[in-house]
Amino acid sequence: MATQKPSIPKGTRDFSPEEMVKRNYIFDTIKSVFKRYGYQPIETPAMENLSTLMGKYGEEGDKLLFKVLNSGDFLEKADDAHLKGKDSLKLTNTISEKGLRYDLTVPFARYVVQHRNEISFPFKRYQVQPVWRADKPQKGRYREFYQCDVDVIGSDSIFNEFELLQIVDDVFNKLNTNVLIKLNNRKILSGIAEIIGQAEKIVDITVAIDKLDKIGIEKVNAELLEKGLPKEAVQKIQPIILLAGTNSEKLEKLKKLLQNSETGLKGINELEQLFGYLSVAKIHSEVELDLSLARGLNYYTGAIIEVKSKDASIGSICGGGRYDDLTGIFGMPGVSGVGISFGADRIYDVLDQLNIFPKQELDTTKVLFINLGSDEQQFCLPIVSILRKFGINTEIYPESDKMKKQMAYADKRSIPFVVIIGTNEMNSGKAMVKNMKSGDQNEVIINELSSFLSQ
Repeated sequence: MATQKPSIPKGTRDFSPEEMVKRNYIFDTIKSVFKRYGYQPIETPAMENLSTLMGKYGEEGDKLLFKVLNSGDFLEKADDAHLKGKDSLKLTNTISEKGLRYDLTVPFARYVVQHRNEISFPFKRYQVQPVWRADKPQKGRYREFYQCDVDVIGSDSIFNEFELLQIVDDVFNKLNTNVLIKLNNRKILSGIAEIIGQAEKIVDITVAIDKLDKIGIEKVNAELLEKGLPKEAVQKIQPIILLAGTNSEKLEKLKKLLQNSETGLKGINELEQLFGYLSVAKIHSEVELDLSLARGLNYYTGAIIEVKSKDASIGSICGGGRYDDLTGIFGMPGVSGVGISFGADRIYDVLDQLNIFPKQELDTTKVLFINLGSDEQQFCLPIVSILRKFGINTEIYPESDKMKKQMAYADKRSIPFVVIIGTNEMNSGKAMVKNMKSGDQNEVIINELSSFLSQ
């Protein structure tokens, strides 16, 4: 039997201990901010019923769902005509009832409806779990990746959007990352569609202009024409989505352009409220009104938020928005929510690219005790336990091996301190502590090891 070469699916990754320490630093930082604002943790299953997921992300999103084959003989109920005709869409409906979650927002809406009698509204939750998308893998885009979501549901107040912007600002300040926060409002986009006489094409319009940064204005226009928009309508959109000036200037210009659209004016009013909060409680991050921001997801109905790094060349690292009736799909209409999602994997790439991970976070073990024999090992065990109780990450080499090998282990693991206790040290009550970075050695009274190493 031939030896199989080990591999993993494209778009997925293994993570080394060093990478996991960095990832946990990101997760812990984000969670600490979520908790500070009163958000509570939940988790949902990796798999959801396809009936829960399908139709919530638009046509393009549905294509990116990973479907899970039914257990047992999944072809048993398959229609022969669908098999012969290679009709994958209809065939999928009979051989697959479940799928891997595409994001955390739709499962959250399903959770709220299922547990409505157990939770208090407004319900503030955070969720940190992996999601899966059958996308084409490329730099910064993976098929399996983590999202760190924070949502509040059961409140219409624009104050919630403001609080989410504060959370974004706090998270990236803690991560020492300069970001640009982009804002728009889906009602403004609907208003634009109305005044150019193409209200029924709102989905096509938003999906196209959301690609402006990636493919440029000419290709966006070509896609709009391909979707059936008249040339005159496409021309009318240009000055709107390319609107320039300060945030206030853009809003004033929009009021004139959308004066005949009640929906559009409502979107402008919501943004003015949000900028009003920002003017009172300023945040560090730059905030920009970007009318090309659409995010292409059908469930957004109000504010749209996207965050990009100002110093690293990578796509969106955080995004979200207001959804007024996502729970209505599951039989609980009229419940408004708003949320954002931090892309942990992309944030990792940004911090790595900029080399701004804090060094101290990488020290998983601070002290290694050299093993000089069974007697010395027995002597060291209670000392090791005491250091651990003081919160000092400590290891003892598992076997008595050559000193050179044990030192090499400490060096390769980047362990900053090595403690040597042999017969002489046992008799004197002092330990030899070596700083692996400087090479300095100090004799330290064993009872004072914890205070010495804590410094």
